[in-house]
Amino acid sequence: MTEAEKRDLAIKAVKVRMGIIEGTHAARAGHPGGSLSSADLFAYLYFKELRVDPADPKNPERDRFVLSKGHCAPGLYAALALRGFFPWEDLKTLRQIGSHLQGHPNMNMTPGVDMSTGSLGQGVSAAAGMAKAAKYLGNPCRVYTLLGDGEIEEGQVWEAFMFAANYKLDNFVAIIDKNGLQIDGPTKDVMDSGDLAAKLRAFGFEVAEINGHDYDEMEAAFKKARETVGRPFGIVMHTIKGLGVSYMTNAVEWHGKAPNDAEYETAMGELNARLAELEAK
Repeated sequence: MTEAEKRDLAIKAVKVRMGIIEGTHAARAGHPGGSLSSADLFAYLYFKELRVDPADPKNPERDRFVLSKGHCAPGLYAALALRGFFPWEDLKTLRQIGSHLQGHPNMNMTPGVDMSTGSLGQGVSAAAGMAKAAKYLGNPCRVYTLLGDGEIEEGQVWEAFMFAANYKLDNFVAIIDKNGLQIDGPTKDVMDSGDLAAKLRAFGFEVAEINGHDYDEMEAAFKKARETVGRPFGIVMHTIKGLGVSYMTNAVEWHGKAPNDAEYETAMGELNARLAELEAK
């Protein structure tokens, strides 16, 4: 990947982070921490990896993305708005009555959302089913799903992984955002998941373990996923929760709390400074 391409993705990731702050501040609610840790991935998926078209969001051969950690909808919505699925100004209606941007994704209301999610573990299960259906129908689409490292404590997640491996779903990519924090504290203290790459391999996955803020590593992992035949692909993505906003970085209290007016100004000031720095390069 060229330096210009990486700079362009970094600019888009900053804008996704700005959308997360805009939405959660306007709603006075939401989940910024895990949305921010996934912002670089959202930028990469929607501007490089996924075959999607905002002008034809229901194309049957489009790639699918399922946000299994559905509470991080502010990040998904910001990426969809930036990609052109709906107006950027809609982000300020997050969680409001009548808005198509609710606290968790709703496929019946929001252009670009492929599955309604929120109950942890169910998104990855639906994604595995989509991949199996695509194989059965001869549909060339690929199915991607993003899980949280707290979410994988749900047993249903591992049933879905077993299903994907059993049916050799090489059109299925499960990405785990391993930021080390969940609502109750560090994941290693709540329910230590141990060596996730080894566990995915034991379940029959081909695996890449990457820095989730490094676009070269993302590119290599997704290339390997497309080249893998006969088994599903897992990406263990090491990230920093709350990255991009100083006071949210690695702070568990920002798992599910919105910034007040002063905190909003601080966050947007930092993000605007980072955007200006990138645009000046």
